[in-house]
Amino acid sequence: MRWLKGDRTPEYWWPYIAQVLNLDVRVIDPPRAQPPADAGPDTVASALELGRSDVDRRNFVTASSGYALAALGLPDPDSITRRTKNPPAGAVRVGKGEVAAVQRMVISLGDSAAELGGGHARHLAVRYLTDDVAPWLNGTFTQATGRALFAAASQLMHLAGWMAQDEGDTPELRGLAQGYYAHAFRLAAEADDPELSATAPRGLAVQCVDLGFRAEAVQLGEACVDHGKHLDNARAIAYYEATLATAAAQDNDRHLATRHLAASETAIGRPAATPGDSWAAHYSPGRWAHESGMILSRLGDLPAAEEHLHLALDIHGLDRRRTRAIVHADLAGVRLRRGNLDGALASWNTFLDCADGIRSVKVQAALRDMRVRLRRFEGMSEAQQLRQKAAHLH
Repeated sequence: MRWLKGDRTPEYWWPYIAQVLNLDVRVIDPPRAQPPADAGPDTVASALELGRSDVDRRNFVTASSGYALAALGLPDPDSITRRTKNPPAGAVRVGKGEVAAVQRMVISLGDSAAELGGGHARHLAVRYLTDDVAPWLNGTFTQATGRALFAAASQLMHLAGWMAQDEGDTPELRGLAQGYYAHAFRLAAEADDPELSATAPRGLAVQCVDLGFRAEAVQLGEACVDHGKHLDNARAIAYYEATLATAAAQDNDRHLATRHLAASETAIGRPAATPGDSWAAHYSPGRWAHESGMILSRLGDLPAAEEHLHLALDIHGLDRRRTRAIVHADLAGVRLRRGNLDGALASWNTFLDCADGIRSVKVQAALRDMRVRLRRFEGMSEAQQLRQKAAHLH
């Protein structure tokens, strides 16, 4: 390697390469140097350009074929330090108030999307990034405030990615989701926030599961678990372990899936840390029960799957209409596979009650699935009533 001879100085990217390749940095110690000028685009500038392209509907973005860890890009470890030392001329002063404003907006927009689907108010979230948060990211702040601001911006970017992913299944929306998740990871890493750094690849892992990229989903799930392994947050650990279990189940790796499903169950059973506003902090026992039920369904354990879906609905409760709709649709599918047609029809009926007005690709997919499966029961009045009821949904 040229850098071993001193021809190149890889201080910028060496720690990430060493981590991926499991190299001992004490044995191979590269020369010290500043990041090269062409190390890559500034994370803030790149994130804001992505948001502006989304708002203006220009520079058609499609998902890269390079899913897995490479899609996340390399963070710039000195980004905040450079900005504290050399703020641009005319930069606004940023303090705790601005950081709190971003955090509050992420909660408000996230609550709305969780209730009504990612297609609801997505562009409001992106415009908030480009119009309101942009001057703060380019403002003047202390090191501590900069880290908090970058962490809050990471959450906003992750939310925009989730909204794009949940809005639809077009190449453009897939590409936007991938781009937002990648920038969420870079901002989190630059803020030195391990929980947010683990949550961003989780979003990409779920996207890979949805698209059928099985090996990539497992690799990204493993990255989630690795990034979050030292966190003192039981719900976050459960969140990442269940992500890997989901990916492994889709990959037909029963051993890996059951091992990490058990790890997630252990974690979700521990007392929750002080309630926070991070993405993983909202991973409730009800959401865990739903995800676990679908993992068990993929593994073929339908009785346990139905039990967990009932647990999600009847014991823990789910306070978001979008989530309740998806769980009822999943329960209908499990009941149908178990030969319980009456139970499946009842669950689909409740699903339709919850689904009205929700803009979510998962709800639309469940609606299409229901319509196809009901064709098997043309002569049943209950099935005909469901088809008529579903005809009013789009």
